[in-house]
Amino acid sequence: MIKLNDYLSQKVEVMIDRPIGSTHPDFGFAYPINYGYIPGTLGLDGEPIDAYVLGVSKPLETFEGICIAILQRLNDNDDKLVVVEEGTQITDAKIVEATRFQEQYFEIRVLR
Repeated sequence: MIKLNDYLSQKVEVMIDRPIGSTHPDFGFAYPINYGYIPGTLGLDGEPIDAYVLGVSKPLETFEGICIAILQRLNDNDDKLVVVEEGTQITDAKIVEATRFQEQYFEIRVLR
């Protein structure tokens, strides 16, 4: 079984199922960033591993980039990957700010 830490610094493909501007099907909030999953994976919640795509300001269908961080949810079992274009540098504070729309309901920490 692959651990989330194994994805750090690795190239991954993200299937975007919630592009910028779409709304959450259950909770109705809008996605200010592209959000999706890594095909062929299985997270602790029994679903494919989720990923935030940062640094791209247009809606996407797929994205290939580098996993620069993991958002670990300390009070939930649905950790998220943070994926960016190769060579992009983003601070932990910017990651937290960009994902706050959804992560504000959880106790999180950024793992590098």
